[in-house]
Amino acid sequence: MNPFRTLVVALLLGICASAAASSGSGDPRYAIQNPPAYAMIGDLLIARPLLVVATVIGAGVFVVSLPFTALGGGVGDAGQALVVDPAKAAFVRCLGCIGEGFEQRE
Repeated sequence: MNPFRTLVVALLLGICASAAASSGSGDPRYAIQNPPAYAMIGDLLIARPLLVVATVIGAGVFVVSLPFTALGGGVGDAGQALVVDPAKAAFVRCLGCIGEGFEQRE
């Protein structure tokens, strides 16, 4: 296996292990997320670029499907699912966070 594949596999396994370890009891919205460095690196190198691509593709699909969703009355839902949610996950979520890091904490 080449070094890049080894790095990607190691990062994904580490992220999965940290996700399994951090799924404790309690409400996750109130738990302060403190992701490890390897989760941040994996998020920066793998997840964020894929989410940016998903946002761009979702925007294109939204524009193409706009006439049909307008007839059905689901423009807001389609925009939320195809554009807003991936954009929030790509640009607003904290680096390495597993849950929704863009919610306001009190």
